[in-house]
Amino acid sequence: MVLVLGLSSACADGTGPRAAGARRAPSPTTTTTTAPATTTTAAPPSSPDQLRAPGDAAATARELTRVERALRRDGPDAPTRLALGWAQQLAYGALSAHPEWFADVLAALPADVAAVVRANHDAAVHLTSPDLGPPPASLPDWTIETPRPAAVLLAAYREAEARSGIPWEYLAAVHLVETRMGRIHGNSGAGAQGPMQFVPSTWAAYGNGGDVDDDHDAILAAGRFLADHGGATDIGRALHAYNPSDDYVAAIEDYAGVMRADPRAYDGYYAWQVYVTTTAGTQRLPEGWHRS
Repeated sequence: MVLVLGLSSACADGTGPRAAGARRAPSPTTTTTTAPATTTTAAPPSSPDQLRAPGDAAATARELTRVERALRRDGPDAPTRLALGWAQQLAYGALSAHPEWFADVLAALPADVAAVVRANHDAAVHLTSPDLGPPPASLPDWTIETPRPAAVLLAAYREAEARSGIPWEYLAAVHLVETRMGRIHGNSGAGAQGPMQFVPSTWAAYGNGGDVDDDHDAILAAGRFLADHGGATDIGRALHAYNPSDDYVAAIEDYAGVMRADPRAYDGYYAWQVYVTTTAGTQRLPEGWHRS
């Protein structure tokens, strides 16, 4: 789908939906190398750069059907699920880059996949809204790190849900959009910090003495913030307080809705990489990347 991304500066500060010097951008439609996704008889690829995005509407529909169904089965091991997430992101990136394909792709999808694709594509449209600003001229001053294990993050989302009453899927969706689940390290243009992007004054109110750069502490703080802003009864209003952008709220609700319909969708989102679009084009920032 999209994706992203990057730091949404407004998080929990009410100053607006500007990203950290970069518009949220769709995934590239191509990468360099070999064959598309994994099969049951071959080892999964070890890098997203070993995958290609689908090249037309029919291929996109086939790939989205394959990966969305596979992610909802219980059999694939962790490396295979990671590769499925990479392939999923590339397929949605192709669809974002070719909006003229959307009607044909949707018409070709089976019913069990169509609703998922519609929601994910809708999130991508919102996150590439012109209201979020033009692409920057240069890459952001970020460091891309390896995220905490998927199970560790899921435990933190569930702990925050138990303490705050905010469904874990919304916390995971915020984490995804803000910093690609902790991969992006860097401050936003408004000074927001950490994996859930809090400005210092809001962190002082909701951080409970924790570390703004720690995923666990930041996820719990996000739960407290959303609960304090009425998230238990009106999650949309609470999300708007977190980041006052209708496009942001719609995207979070789309991603959260997909996970609420089937929690196994989380594994796909967890795998998504950091892609950034500048005026020079779109590129993936791999784990370990830092602007020199």
